[in-house]
Amino acid sequence: MTPLVRFKPFPEPPAVILEYIAERSAEETMVDGPPPWDLGSLPTELMAPMPAWLDSVCRWLNGRYAWQPQDVIPPCWEQHEGLADQIAALAFARIEVYADVGSAVVWHEQYERFLSRMNRSLGKAGDECQVGRHQDRPSRFQLAAWPVRRTDGSNE
Repeated sequence: MTPLVRFKPFPEPPAVILEYIAERSAEETMVDGPPPWDLGSLPTELMAPMPAWLDSVCRWLNGRYAWQPQDVIPPCWEQHEGLADQIAALAFARIEVYADVGSAVVWHEQYERFLSRMNRSLGKAGDECQVGRHQDRPSRFQLAAWPVRRTDGSNE
């Protein structure tokens, strides 16, 4: 047996997502919904299977690429608001690019940029999160300080 046989394939998106992508891609389509990586815009039936699939994507990425502690996508990725969007975009980009070898190289560069953004956004909390001890967003107190802006432009 060759050493390359042990490589696991990239996780397949849920069937409902694949059907949605196919419907959106059809030449004569009636589907004009959001792209599947736009998590905040997906209807409930498309969003429901996403957490489990994205978790399997994170596990795959960690198993394949995370050789250093700073490369580990933390198991609490869902609790870090921006990570889920970035992971979804990265996962769908990977599915699309593997039809072309040049694009596959570009995807690996995108992955490196993703790791950089992930580590910058997690900051020091990432050290704990990456070993399974979730830390809340340290800047949350700053975000909570923003006043609510009313429709007339004044603050509450």
